[in-house]
Amino acid sequence: MLTLVHSISILVTLSFVGAVGIYSARLVKSAKDFSVGGRNLGTLLVAGALVGSFIGGTSTIGTAQIGYTLGISGVWFTLGAGISCIVMGVFLAKPLRESEVDTIPTFLEATYGKRAATWVTFFTSVGMLIQIAAQVLASIPLITSIFPLEPYIAAVTVMILIVSYVIFGGAWGTSLVGLTKTILLYTSLFVAGCISLKLFGGINGLLDSFTPQPWFNLFPHGISQELASGFSVIVGFTSTQSYLQVIFSGRDVKASRKGAVLAGLIIPFIGLASVSIGMFMAIHYPDINPAEALPLYVLKHLNPWLGGVVLATLLVSLVMTGSALALGVSTIWSQNIYKELLRREASDGELLWVSRLMVLLTALIVIVFVLGNTNSLILKWAFLSMAIRGVTVFLPLFGAVFFKKYMDRGAGTIAVSVAPTAAVIWAVLGYETIQPLYLGLILSFVILFAGFLKKYHKKLDKMCKI
Repeated sequence: MLTLVHSISILVTLSFVGAVGIYSARLVKSAKDFSVGGRNLGTLLVAGALVGSFIGGTSTIGTAQIGYTLGISGVWFTLGAGISCIVMGVFLAKPLRESEVDTIPTFLEATYGKRAATWVTFFTSVGMLIQIAAQVLASIPLITSIFPLEPYIAAVTVMILIVSYVIFGGAWGTSLVGLTKTILLYTSLFVAGCISLKLFGGINGLLDSFTPQPWFNLFPHGISQELASGFSVIVGFTSTQSYLQVIFSGRDVKASRKGAVLAGLIIPFIGLASVSIGMFMAIHYPDINPAEALPLYVLKHLNPWLGGVVLATLLVSLVMTGSALALGVSTIWSQNIYKELLRREASDGELLWVSRLMVLLTALIVIVFVLGNTNSLILKWAFLSMAIRGVTVFLPLFGAVFFKKYMDRGAGTIAVSVAPTAAVIWAVLGYETIQPLYLGLILSFVILFAGFLKKYHKKLDKMCKI
C-alpha cells in the first residue's frame, strides 16, 4: 500500500509545513496575537486562513464519501461555504472588522446584552465541538489507510496533533499554514481530481458511467432536504467564531473583505475534485468503505510523489481545520466565560495561558464524543453543527449589523436561546416534515420581528408625543 516514495514525499511535505508552523509560533507573544493575529493579516493571509480553516476532512474525505454513495450532490458542503465567504466579504466584513472585538458573542452583546451573549457562547461552542468531532472522524479512514492503527488510536493521534498545533501557533499558525496548505491542496488535490476525470474518459465517459438518478441529481433526498443542507452551511459558516475570527484579524476592512471574497471563489473547486474522485471509486471499487474512497484513490492511482503530497496535505488539512475550530472555542471560553464572568482583571499573559488550557479541555470533550461515534456519517455531523450555529447567530447577527437601533434586547435573548433549543430537540426526535434549520430560523425570525415591532412602535410613540 504505502511505498518508500510515498513515505519520503509525506515526510518532506510535513517537514515543510511544520517549518511554517514553527515560524508562526514565534509570532505569538500575547493573547491578541494568539486569538486574532494582532489584527495584522493581509488579503492573502485572510483568504488562506478562511480556506485553511474550512477545507478539512469534511470538505475532502467527507465530500468524496458522498460522491461515492450519491454522486454530484456531494458539492453542497463546499458550494455553501463558498457562497458564505462572499456574503461575509460583501455584507459583514466592514462592520465586523470595525467593531475591534475578538468574538461573536462580544459583538452581539453590544446589541442584545450579556444574557444573550451567554446563550450564544453556549450554542456556538456546542456547534464547533461537533464540527471538530466531524474532522476527527474524517481523519480515521485517512490515518488507518496509511498506518496499521486501530481507529481509536488514529483518533487520539489526530487530536494530539490538533492540540499541539493550535496551542503554539494560534491565529498566526491558522493564517500562515492555511495559506501554505491552500497552495499545496489546490495544486495536488485538484490535479488528482483532473486525473480521475481523465481515467473516466473525460466528461462524456463520466456521464456514460452512471445513471441520472441519483448520481447527477443535486437533490437525491428531495429539494427541501438538500437545500436545507446547503443553506445550513451558508448560515452556519457566517455564524461561526472560527471563520468570523479571521475577519476580526484582517489588517483593515479592505483586507478582510477581499480575502473573504477570494476564499469564496476558491473553496468550491475542492468539492468538485473530491466528488469526481468519489464517483470514480464507486465504479471501480464498489465494495470498499465509502469513507476510504479518497485515501485509497490516492494510494492506488496517483504517482507516489504526488500521492505523498496529497496524503500529507490531507492530514495537515484535518489538523488545521480542527485547530481553527478549537481556537474558536478556546477564544470564546477564555474571553466570554473566563474574563467576562470569572476574572475581569485577568492579565494578557494569564489569558494566553487560559486560552491554551481551554484547547486541552476542548480536546478532551471531542475525543470522548468521537470514540462513541466512530462509524457515523461524517457530513451528517457537519451539517448538524452548521445548523446549530446558524440558528443561533445568523439572523441576530444580521439584525445587529443592519437594524441595530430597532433590535430588542429581550427578544434577542429569547431568540438565541429558544430557537436553537427547539432545532436540536426537533433533530433528536427525527421529525422530517420540516428541517430543524428551517424550524429554528423561522422561530428566530418571528421572535426578533416581534421585538422589532415593539421597539419600532415605542420610538414612533415618542416621536408623536414630541
